[in-house]
Amino acid sequence: MEKVNDLYGNILNILKRYRADAYKAVNTAMVISYWQIGKEIVENEQGGNIKASYGDEILQSLSKKLKSDFGKGFSYSNLRNFRLFYLTYPKEQICYAVRSISQNADNETSYALLGSKTIKQLSNYN
Repeated sequence: MEKVNDLYGNILNILKRYRADAYKAVNTAMVISYWQIGKEIVENEQGGNIKASYGDEILQSLSKKLKSDFGKGFSYSNLRNFRLFYLTYPKEQICYAVRSISQNADNETSYALLGSKTIKQLSNYN
């Protein structure tokens, strides 16, 4: 029975380690995709301007279309946050922002780029 417990413990450690790696990879991909979405909104829809001249109608329409295809993660508020994320972290800073993602021993993910100070900066941007 001890042999089975040792084998189980080894396999458990392998699964935990690689699941953590998978979570990190997915989280990194999501952060980069959200930044890219923000970039698209700013550069293509806003012509590179910080504020759009048309108001928020395009974001409302875009949100409806994206939610129908991808779910609630693309709400109007989230699209605004993606836009602000891009404006807050210019091209040369995005690599640093993505590297700031970490996980603790309990697999709780922490985003240095989304700390309370940054959230406040983003929400005060408008």
